[in-house]
Amino acid sequence: MTREVEHEITIGAPAAEVYRLIAEVENWPRIFPPTVHVDRVGNGPAGGPADDADGVTEERIRIWATANGEAKSWTSRRTLDPRARTVTFRQEVSAPPVASMGGTWIIEPLDAASCRVRLLHDYRAVGDDPEKLEWIDRAVDRNSRSELAALKRNVELATGAAELSLSFQDSVEINGSAKDAYDFVNEAGLWKERLPHVAEVSLTEDSPGLQVLRMDTIAKDGSTHTTESVRVCFPHHRIVYKQTTLPALMALHTGYWLFEEGPSGVTTATSQHTVVLNTANIAKVLGEDAGVLEARDFVRSALSTNSRATLGYAKEYAEARR
Repeated sequence: MTREVEHEITIGAPAAEVYRLIAEVENWPRIFPPTVHVDRVGNGPAGGPADDADGVTEERIRIWATANGEAKSWTSRRTLDPRARTVTFRQEVSAPPVASMGGTWIIEPLDAASCRVRLLHDYRAVGDDPEKLEWIDRAVDRNSRSELAALKRNVELATGAAELSLSFQDSVEINGSAKDAYDFVNEAGLWKERLPHVAEVSLTEDSPGLQVLRMDTIAKDGSTHTTESVRVCFPHHRIVYKQTTLPALMALHTGYWLFEEGPSGVTTATSQHTVVLNTANIAKVLGEDAGVLEARDFVRSALSTNSRATLGYAKEYAEARR
């Protein structure tokens, strides 16, 4: 039995700009709360470019996201039509309990400065199981509502978002292999024993390379805060993550660990962060006199301190195994 549902929202931004944000998957982790990471895995039926005379493009993407609190991954084929402002998608390999799923983004101009976005889904459950279909109903409804609300919020606040967003990275050179440095970060379940700033840690990996990491981190002032992240691991090169439980000063936190081994055997290990500040909590965390500038400095210092510490211990670990 195929279920068909539709969600919609009105956005105070030009239709062309909204279409662009939906079409460009690179920024999805920043726009859509459930999305952890997206990779393009080829265009067109044979993996090559597939543009027609009207500018319609086909592509294949792999998506890692959360659904009802669970981490899932699937591959979809998309057809992008910039003239009609539609993006049609169909999952090639669905994650149980989903047997099949597809749909369409439709962006309809209302006037020069606003548009209506309609998000259509059709799906079936494995074995047409009623309980599994109910699970999918809940996941699609929750994710669709959060995606549309986030799309509206991110587009409408784009002009004022620059000072609230920051991206930065820290790197270290390691006289050891990328694999050993990668293993140290990948094996985060051991961080309580390996990293002094980690008080408690829990790591689950129900699917290979797709992790849920929950930990209590000790700040410089001795306080602790709990975070939870979904991590996508690409041995032995890169680990991409998105925090799903955030510290009070952050509205968004994504990042990655990158391990690049040179021909001489020296590895460059990098920790990258992208953050959007939660201005509602600045006064509560930093005091009434603090503003965005102080919050930016505080967040960058806190994250860099922990990243540099982790990179330092990863360096010791890898160099000891050289």
